[in-house]
Amino acid sequence: LHSVDNPDEIKNMLNLSLELARQQHARSIELRSATTLARLQLLAGDTEDASSILMPVYSAFSEGFDTPDLKEAKALLEEMT
Repeated sequence: LHSVDNPDEIKNMLNLSLELARQQHARSIELRSATTLARLQLLAGDTEDASSILMPVYSAFSEGFDTPDLKEAKALLEEMT
């Protein structure tokens, strides 16, 4: 494995992960990718983009809200408001 120091490359990798997860209907991986990408956008000061990345993925879940991944996503969304 190699280290990635370029924020744009990290975003590209996360977007690819998000797209692949969607294509494979891997909702948990999609959620993790969206949460990580949203956190990166939030750190860059782009709350609106962060929310638009994470909210649709989080909203697609109808159960499992006690799982660590959904708890983390919810906490991040609450941090944005």
